[in-house]
Amino acid sequence: MSSRPEISMAQRKRQLVSNELTEAALQLLARKGFDAVTVDEIVAAAGVSKRTFFRYFASKEDVVVQFLADMGTGMRAELAARSLEERPSVALSHTVSVPIAACGDHSDRALPVVQLILRTPALRARFLERQAQWRDDLSAELARRLELDPGTDLYPQLAAGMALTAFDAVLQRWSDSDGAEDPTELTGRAFAVIAPSLDSVEQRATRARASQ
Repeated sequence: MSSRPEISMAQRKRQLVSNELTEAALQLLARKGFDAVTVDEIVAAAGVSKRTFFRYFASKEDVVVQFLADMGTGMRAELAARSLEERPSVALSHTVSVPIAACGDHSDRALPVVQLILRTPALRARFLERQAQWRDDLSAELARRLELDPGTDLYPQLAAGMALTAFDAVLQRWSDSDGAEDPTELTGRAFAVIAPSLDSVEQRATRARASQ
């Protein structure tokens, strides 16, 4: 008899517990502030033991880090799925729009957490650390799409960095406005600013490669 149903059920149960812990923790942290919340309060709100909490997370900070990981999950896959015929600015705009739109669609939950991250120095530092990995992932995908050598060509890293700078600017503006501004509309405005540079630099890199 196959054990797959039991494994699947166990995985679903673990995911459910993880989701409940994450939701309870994020709500408390956003409402009371990062330093004011204890693990005891989180487990009480989630209805689990402290032992269960530490089975999933090493610290309350790790709960927020998981939120950040989820925010960036699939960025590279989204870029890889875009047509090779698209200009880099268009492909990157769509890529960044995915997590931005997810935040906007769930603003009641996402906005307080984004504000918590941006206004708590330790969490903002972890946010920037996470973005370093996103930048490397996007850079590698851009190099693949454009047939550039990431070891010698600056364009992939620069373009990925510009896209994530736009991402940061949108989240900061959305946070500062307490959700009054539309993050999707802000993303469009941000990429309208950087699109000429993204596309002109790529075109020069492509011409230089063709002349070699």
